[in-house]
Amino acid sequence: MGRIGIQLLCSVLMSVGLFGCGRSPQTTFYTLSPLVVEATAIRPAAPTLAVASVTLPELVDRPQLVVPDKGATVVILETHRWAEPLKAAIPRLLADNLSRLTGAEQVAAWPQHAAHNADYRLLVDLQRFEVVGNSVVVDALWQLRSTKDGTTPLSGRAKITESLAAAGYEAIIDGYNRALAALSREIAQPLRSLAPRR
Repeated sequence: MGRIGIQLLCSVLMSVGLFGCGRSPQTTFYTLSPLVVEATAIRPAAPTLAVASVTLPELVDRPQLVVPDKGATVVILETHRWAEPLKAAIPRLLADNLSRLTGAEQVAAWPQHAAHNADYRLLVDLQRFEVVGNSVVVDALWQLRSTKDGTTPLSGRAKITESLAAAGYEAIIDGYNRALAALSREIAQPLRSLAPRR
């Protein structure tokens, strides 16, 4: 092949390479959203709360969305990602939801400064946070601990299944939002009965 032929071949290959790069798949980023509830009256005497710890299964503790495939396999979706780490997003979402549900103004997500002087700390261990068939499943152990005395912690387990309203990844995110809203409601119920530990 002559010199001109080699140059032409190189030009064609470069053009193909540039064209291929220009058509790479676009990445979509998703965020969790707080629940929508009617305005709850502010409770000046409500206890302060810090969402101190949220643990997740390592399988889903990653930037990509994870969905089931055939049998025991899953697909890690490179072009469908969380906009921020779930370990940061979920504590903030729970803090927001619990504030809306209880009327407490000072509900913080660790490690915000307000969390250091909170009356109670919330620890959540998400045993499952996954898509199963046409549903989202959230299975969570939770515990409310007083930071001021030796009071016995309040604890519970929430096993939540939310059916997907439609096909697609937006429906999966909506399912997670509804499941985390249900978890927030379960935790809010005993939290309303707690007094500040001052």
